[in-house]
Amino acid sequence: MREYGFGVDIGGTACKIGLFRMTGELLEKWEIPTDRREGGKHILADVAAFLEGKLEEKGIQKEDVEGIGVGIPGPVRPDGSVPLCVNLGWENVNVREQLGRLTGGMRVEAVNDANAAALGEMWQGGGKGSGSIVMVTLGTGVGGGVVLDGKVVAGSHGAGGEIGHLTVRPDENVPCNCGRKGCLEQYASATGIARMARERLAQGRQPSVLRHTREVTAKDVFDAYKAGDALAADTVGEFARVLGNALSNIACVADPEAFVIGGGVSKAGKPLLDAVEEQFRKSAFPSCAGTKFALASLGNDAGIYGGVRLLMG
Repeated sequence: MREYGFGVDIGGTACKIGLFRMTGELLEKWEIPTDRREGGKHILADVAAFLEGKLEEKGIQKEDVEGIGVGIPGPVRPDGSVPLCVNLGWENVNVREQLGRLTGGMRVEAVNDANAAALGEMWQGGGKGSGSIVMVTLGTGVGGGVVLDGKVVAGSHGAGGEIGHLTVRPDENVPCNCGRKGCLEQYASATGIARMARERLAQGRQPSVLRHTREVTAKDVFDAYKAGDALAADTVGEFARVLGNALSNIACVADPEAFVIGGGVSKAGKPLLDAVEEQFRKSAFPSCAGTKFALASLGNDAGIYGGVRLLMG
């Protein structure tokens, strides 16, 4: 294993880039703008130029760099190709080939960004010490990443880990952003939690501090829950039941050592983790009921850590 590695997390607004020792030490990190003009054709060239500049600035030779691990906000095939990435404007872009060519033959590995984050959390974050984890990212939507025996499970279509689109309520009438109905994302995301609270407020006269909040958010719901608000407790209870049950089903298939919960909603902390874990234990297959739960700890750096871990195979 060579001494250095680069982790790159390409987002719709910015590309996060980290220089690491392959032991796991983050030496320095930067951001550059993501240029989505002309179908995003400049993005990889911008990344390559930045990396070339940093190698020169740091006095690091290419032969001392293990490679570049890249996270992409869309499905990535095993050959490093991206069939479609709306956030970047890409269609049929082979990241491994193009970025390798642009950097003069450096090794490049690519994976979906949620899977990169899962790898990072397994390696140096909330899942450290576990060889198999499922990461659940609770934000505007619900994302996921599956790592089994140290390897990302991306699937034959690059859609492995899309747990936010598990069908958990087939009788739902409101469509998900994906066009289907009853997806986990509709109940376990920040938008889903706020929606459930607003529905409860509209359906009854139950007293709640949330009635005095103009635009109810997931944070408002969890703050009220921690303060003992009954309506918020009902909402969090529904959230925990749906997510805990979904994770118990995932455990039957993946059987991870740990579930790592991240994303903006996870800032609610231990009360959220405890509520989900309690429901999981109630509904889990007995052999899986002891699965560990942890909060993600790398924040927005998880993807660049995961990019470097990807280089380890």
